Amino acid sequence: MQIAVLGAAGQLGTELCLQLGDRALPWTRADVDLTNPDSVRAALTSFTGTCVINAAAYNKVDIAEEEPQVAYAVNALGPRLLAQECADRDLALVHVSTDYVFGLEADRTNPFTELDAPGPVSCYGQSKLAGEYFVRSICPRHFVVRTCGLYGLAALQGAGKGNFVETMLRLGNERDELRVVNDQHCTPTSVKDLAAAILSLVETEKYGLYHAVNSGATTWAEFAAHIFDAAGMTTRVTGIPSSEYPTKARRPGYSVLNCDKLEQTIGRPMPTWQDALREYLSSR
Repeated sequence: MQIAVLGAAGQLGTELCLQLGDRALPWTRADVDLTNPDSVRAALTSFTGTCVINAAAYNKVDIAEEEPQVAYAVNALGPRLLAQECADRDLALVHVSTDYVFGLEADRTNPFTELDAPGPVSCYGQSKLAGEYFVRSICPRHFVVRTCGLYGLAALQGAGKGNFVETMLRLGNERDELRVVNDQHCTPTSVKDLAAAILSLVETEKYGLYHAVNSGATTWAEFAAHIFDAAGMTTRVTGIPSSEYPTKARRPGYSVLNCDKLEQTIGRPMPTWQDALREYLSSR
């Protein structure tokens, strides 16, 4: 049975469609505009599958501080509309969310579970949390999947906005040393592993809220250093505090996610972020 993938032109959407093969019904923004009720309704009226995966989002974290209404329209009101249409048709809905729904507990040291209270510290995070609440309250057959720092091979073909790995590789070829933030703790995640987890989750029909990231934890500076080491590059990485790299939107100081619930549900562990990075680099 077909599975529709919104955001099919992005890194995660591209990987989902690749893994689904003939089962995928790819929907780009040109096909379905989440901010247009008529567009969403028309697409779902003609849809004959059983599940919709929403991998589309407004993810311009800093610009969202200047245009929160745009972020809210795509990340909150769009999923609300999608959830209502899926509920009316008894369709399962997978909604991809983010670790940015956390951030208030900057001094935290233990990974967040699905039972922990969220606390976003940016307009982007607030808009994504609102989207979660809409989906969870409106569509009974829902999977809300929080993830973090996605990177995938589709970025090499210009899909999405690029990713941290490719940015580091590019800058590493241009400079001998890079200064990278070292006080934001999270788990960058390969879309290959995330897509596989999502598709396994859909098969279970065990609906609810899930965390899905590669296992382990790191900082952006540590991740950059591992990228250069794994790629055989000599670029040096100097860790700096976030205060030395000011951004319009505040980032979570700690947003590591606990994936025990996901792993128990799909029956396997998520690969480590180190293994995921090595596989990604070997596949480029």
